Amino acid sequence: MANNIMVERETFESHGKEYYSYFIKGVVRGKEIKIQVAPPNKDTDKNGYNVLDVVFGDAMEAELVVVPYEMKDDHGKVVKGNTYAVRSYDEDGTVYECPIKPARTSDKSFMNMLLR
Repeated sequence: MANNIMVERETFESHGKEYYSYFIKGVVRGKEIKIQVAPPNKDTDKNGYNVLDVVFGDAMEAELVVVPYEMKDDHGKVVKGNTYAVRSYDEDGTVYECPIKPARTSDKSFMNMLLR
């Protein structure tokens, strides 16, 4: 299902500088949604956005990669979820990839709804 979902980016200006915001568009129950995504440690690792810039290169969209996981906690309860990344390829087949996550709790909820 996630093979055809793309992560897009668009420019915005802040304090006289141009930056990119990253997002996924989709439709859930007939409503258009826009899910903001960010590097996993955006608060402590500002370089994550530079990695995203390299993955996107000159393109304005790249492939969403969804990797399911399952593990047991200390009490034997099974915890399931997904990790996410954005991926692109050079003409020679070189793969560029960066982990991402939903930016806010509401984005996480929308992501779960979109990927059902």
